[in-house]
Amino acid sequence: MNNKLNRRNFLKKSFAGATVLTFSNSIFAQTQTESPVATTKYGKVRGYIDNNINVFKGIRYGADTSKRRFMSPLTPEKWTDIADATKYGNSSPQGGRGENQSEDCLFLNVFTPKMRDGGKRPVMFYIHGGAYSGGSGSSPLYDGVRLCNRGNVVVVSINHRLNAFGYLYLARFGGAEFADSGNVGQLDIILALQWVKENIAEFGGDPNNVMVFGQSGGGAKIATLMAMPAAKGLFHKAATMSGQQVTACGHWNGTLRAKAILDALKLNNVQEIRTIPFQKIVEVLNTKDPVLPFGGVNFAPALDEKNLLRHPFYPNAPEQSNNIPMIIGNTHDETRAFLGGDESNFKVTWEELPEKLIPNMRVDIKPEEVIEKYRKLYPNLTASDLLFKITTASRSWRGAIIEAEERAKSGFPAFAYQLDWKTTKDGGKFGAPHASDIQLVFDNIQKPGATAEGPTAQKMADIMSETFIKFAKTGNPNNKQIPLWKPYTMAKRETMVFDVPPHLENDPRGEERKIFEKVPYIQPGT
Repeated sequence: MNNKLNRRNFLKKSFAGATVLTFSNSIFAQTQTESPVATTKYGKVRGYIDNNINVFKGIRYGADTSKRRFMSPLTPEKWTDIADATKYGNSSPQGGRGENQSEDCLFLNVFTPKMRDGGKRPVMFYIHGGAYSGGSGSSPLYDGVRLCNRGNVVVVSINHRLNAFGYLYLARFGGAEFADSGNVGQLDIILALQWVKENIAEFGGDPNNVMVFGQSGGGAKIATLMAMPAAKGLFHKAATMSGQQVTACGHWNGTLRAKAILDALKLNNVQEIRTIPFQKIVEVLNTKDPVLPFGGVNFAPALDEKNLLRHPFYPNAPEQSNNIPMIIGNTHDETRAFLGGDESNFKVTWEELPEKLIPNMRVDIKPEEVIEKYRKLYPNLTASDLLFKITTASRSWRGAIIEAEERAKSGFPAFAYQLDWKTTKDGGKFGAPHASDIQLVFDNIQKPGATAEGPTAQKMADIMSETFIKFAKTGNPNNKQIPLWKPYTMAKRETMVFDVPPHLENDPRGEERKIFEKVPYIQPGT
């Protein structure tokens, strides 16, 4: 079975309805005098109030990219009327269903307790997941109202170009118009951060205290930003949740992928890809990847020697970001989200396990040897348990460990965490899966699509949201909800284990880590 499809099916079930919000009549019934108006550099916007929080959705931070497909973004033209900011903006074109999709997708959302009061509140700038191919900032799980009320912070979320529109490396096929093509999705994010720097004081935020945080692909985008010269100085703290980017896509692999898309489109001239209907490009996004043995074309930032001059975390942590305090986290059962959509994975036999592991470990190592070592470590676990455990350690956790190690070696260690808290949803069979920390950090466990269930769910949300708020404010996550959280060092590998109660542990799953240390690691897809 296609693991990418299984992952999508699981996430669709877990986060059903997560991309569409409806507005209650009470919001629209507000009078204009009750609706907050903000003045941005480009024009005024009118939002609404939700639980005493000023909410602005769909604020334009960049011009329509359809006119600059595969090119760096431009700032928007100024407007004179007060723009409506009560509903989310378009999301980038992508496969599947969802909210309105358009190349005119450079919009952001702001949640703030107060306006123009000189409050200098910390800014929590969220970058959504979905690898580099899907998603948007419009999920109810990213709603910032509860974080604002809990921590007196400003929350920002964004949309930007994805998949081929944001990361198709066409530099070898054309001139200046394609020079930035492999990284324009990243350049969109940088433009949004520049918007924050110029405008967030109007919303009661501090442009000199911006924390970027993101999950899955959002975390990977952050790791990449940390190595991009154009992003330097635009954010001051970083937190990645189950998202890492050790290496970027190289020139030749990027070119092979671009060629696969061009061949699928059957274009006579490469310049035609700049003007064909965007739906035509969306139709070929699932073209078989010419580099990897699985899935559709893999999109990732490119080592283009223009916008990205080095790999994000290879051969070391990027020096330009050494002084940025960082959190690097993962969940205990990451791949139960990726592989859990296939019921057969919960019934796998010992005989079937080696063949199941080979395409899913993402590293080249003899599966029988790995299974033997794991059975000694965990003699009471089933073959199914080990499928999820081994693939989490080799596939999803490995990159996070490498990033934490490189930060420790740099002398500017990060704070590492592991989410062990398990949801009781579906009988608890998913444990602590990929994406389960989003709703906890946002304290949004009651929102549509939330999967955090159980008697201690709210307590876990209290712990994680308070910890991220404290980190946003000070660069140090320590607070009354957790024991002393020490940064990750090579000597002890200190890791905060988020559970109820949380505890600090040295080198959790250390024996598992050692099993895969001998295998070279290159980010899958790069």
